[in-house]
Order: sequence, then structure tokens, then C-alpha cells
Amino acid sequence: MTRPFLAVALALALGGCGGDQAKDAPIRVSVIGDSLAIADTDTGPLKTSDRVMMGAVAQGLVRFDASGQIEPGLAERWTVTKDGRSYIFRLRDAEWPGGQPVTAAEVVRVLRRAIAPGSRNPLAPFLVVIDEIVEMTPQVIEVRLSRPRPDLLKLFAQPELAIYRAKQGTGPFTPKNEPRGGVLLSPADGPVLIDDDEDKPPRPGSQVRLRGERAALAISRFKDGGAEAVIGGSFADWPVLRAAQVPDELVRIDPALGLFGLAVVSRQGFLADAGNRAALAMAIDRAAVTQAIRPDWQPVETLLPAQLDSASIPTQPAWGPLPLDARRENARAQVRTWQRAHPGMVVVRIALPRNPGGTLVWSAVARSLLSVGISVRRVGLEDDADLRLIDAVAPYDSGRWFLVTACQLCSEDSATLIATARDAPDLYNRAHRIAEADAMLTADSAYIPIAQPFRWAIVTARLNGWQGNSRAWHPLNHLMSETE
Repeated sequence: MTRPFLAVALALALGGCGGDQAKDAPIRVSVIGDSLAIADTDTGPLKTSDRVMMGAVAQGLVRFDASGQIEPGLAERWTVTKDGRSYIFRLRDAEWPGGQPVTAAEVVRVLRRAIAPGSRNPLAPFLVVIDEIVEMTPQVIEVRLSRPRPDLLKLFAQPELAIYRAKQGTGPFTPKNEPRGGVLLSPADGPVLIDDDEDKPPRPGSQVRLRGERAALAISRFKDGGAEAVIGGSFADWPVLRAAQVPDELVRIDPALGLFGLAVVSRQGFLADAGNRAALAMAIDRAAVTQAIRPDWQPVETLLPAQLDSASIPTQPAWGPLPLDARRENARAQVRTWQRAHPGMVVVRIALPRNPGGTLVWSAVARSLLSVGISVRRVGLEDDADLRLIDAVAPYDSGRWFLVTACQLCSEDSATLIATARDAPDLYNRAHRIAEADAMLTADSAYIPIAQPFRWAIVTARLNGWQGNSRAWHPLNHLMSETE
């Protein structure tokens, strides 16, 4: 069967999915979330839908392409000194909406604010290596580091480090609110964003009609032909997608890297002892948790997903070689030992989101812990708890991000070692401190790994530029390939 025939057959089978769009019509995209705001990134984490909006209307020095690789943003080129302690960026001839030129001084001011002490920008803890950001000329800035960081560009490409002022950016799109809800995004004027030739008209389909809405409404809109893509999906709303019976041919799963597991956030009572915390980790049937969402979602048992920038392969927990039955028998023995000295039921509060995916995860985890004699209570994600779910995609490929993010309430020794990795004078020492911290955090049982983050989208064949990637990030200006 030829590829064109497959495309026609699929379109007939899908009925309304994606609708019958003219070639030059705006791309219609729904992102799961309840807002589309250009929010202050130094006041706290952005919602998924707000990150998509920020990435659409404001770019950083660099940005991600469709495959998650670095491409020029406001900086047309950059160099890194031989010692890796200085990044020099030359800015494009960019303009703010209204025609004022973007200057190096403005870029420096925004970046300094993002990394300033007290900033709540979620990337600030990973940018403490920056000593200075200085304006060298009106179009050149230098980022000076106390220690080399080869992964710095991936941080600068994140929406949290986009350059904006008065809630306006330089593209790749300019927004216009739609009377029926959502935002119409049009390619920004000037040579900065889509093409270096400002006289070249936007290619067909380069406008985007973007909506932020809850999963059920977004999926319904897609099925009715009112959207060509739904992005920003996670384990939380996957059951909604399955219930909607969207054809598998349109479902895309990202190979995301990050953390999906339970962080210890209380060290009182039963959880004060590392052996007891390990009992929780041993009891959980990870395959039961992941298969409750999707059968081929693979469980993990290590904090690091790969060696990354560590000097060693990911540390396996001591109980790793044991089969599940043996793990649970050891966990039961640990619980009984505790109860002999502390009569009464062991109760663990688990903080999970109140959504369909959270309920499936709760059910599987609760059954696992009940099987070893631990009583469980579900609480809200922001409530006081003993274990709290972490579901986060890594912004860059460093073991230190995994350690810092998992260490919600780890031991003082673990926290000190993680800080030592941050302050290591060179990459060799940094790699060894990361390896040591990985081993210590695993032995401390301060985090219970379950899987890699689960991220999904649904996309029609028209959007042939969509590519799965480890960042689970899909720039709206790359949803259609240049050959469309």
C-alpha cells in the first residue's frame, strides 16, 4: 500500500478529526491548561499552557527546534571560550512590537533578574554558576561562569529564560486575542523569527490559532474537527484520551527524560528510618503503576535515567536484584519490626493530583503498600504529606537536575554532596560528586523512582513537522515542515 493511499484511507477513517482545512488556513492547536498568559517567569513555575504561550511570543538567546536541538533565537551566533567559562552572544537585528530595537542592555537586564538571589524562576538554582552577564556592545553580551557548563544553552532555550518586556516578546509570533476565545498567533514582523528575508511572505499555514483548555474539551474539539493538534498531555489526562478512542495513528508519545516518582517529604515516625523508607520502595509494584496508564510505559528503579554527566552508571538500589515477592517479604518484615516497638498501624499520606491519571496511580500504589501492612491516605498535591508525586521533564541533561529535584527532603549529607557537585571546580570533579550523590540519595531512600515522565500529543497528518523529543517540547513554528 503506498503512502499517499494510506493517508487518504486514514483521513476517511477519522471522519471529523482535524477537519477539512485549506492549505493556507491557520493551524488550530489546543494546549492542555486553563490559561495562555505571558507570566512573570521570576515569580514561580509556569503552567504548561503558559510555557507554550511564552515560547510562542518571546524567545531567548537560543531556542529549541522541532527535535529538541538548539537553534538561534535572539542571538544569531555565539562562541564559547576554550576554558568553557565564557559564552559570547551576538544579537540579531531584532525589534520589539512597535519598532524599537532590542538592545544588549535589555537582554542583560532580563537575564540578571531571572538569576538574581531570591528569584523564583524555577531554573535559577541551576544558573548559580553564572558570575556575570555583561553588555559588551549594543549587540553583544557575555555570560561569564565560575565553572564550565557545557549544557548552558539548553537552559537558555527554555521559555523561563525568554526575553520579554511589558508582557511582549519578539516572536516567533505576535498574539491577537480571538473574540471566541483563544489567541491568533501570526509570524512576527521583521527578520528575526521565521525568515531572514523580511520581504518573504509567511509560508502557508504559518499562523496558529491557539487555545488553552482542559483535556476533555481539547480532545472533543479535536475529534469534532476543530483542532489539528492537542499538546501538553501527561499521565494525568491519558485516561480521558483513551476513553475518547482517538485512533492510535494520531497519538504521539514523547521519549521524555525526567522524574516520575514519589519524593519523601516527611521524616517523622516510620519515615525517619532509611530502612523503613526502603520498605516503601520495595513494596511498590512499578509495572502495575505504569500499566494502569499504558501497557508499554516502562517502569524504572534508578534515580538517574542514564549516566549523563555522572562518573558512574546510575546507582541500583540494594534491593534491586530481588524479585517483587522477595522485596515485599522484606518490606513486611521491616513493618513488623517497627510495629513491635511502635504498636499501631503505619499510615502514609501520599500527595497526588486529583485527576483520572492520579486516581489510577493512587490505586496501584495503595494496593502495593497495603500488601505489606501499610495503611495509606490520599491527599491533595499541595497538602501536608509523607510522599509527594514528582512529575517533571528535565530541562537539560545533567544528573544534578535529577538530584536537586528529587531531594525534596533528603539527608543533610546528601544535600551537602549535591551542593559540592554544583561547586566542583571542573567537569571531572563535578562528575564524581554527582555519582557520589546519586549513590547516597539512593541509599537514603529519599526518592522512589517509578518511571520516566509520560507525555503525549495528538496530531493530524497535516502537521508533518512534529517530532518526539526528550524535552517533550514542540515549538508552534515547527509544527509544519518547510516542505509543506
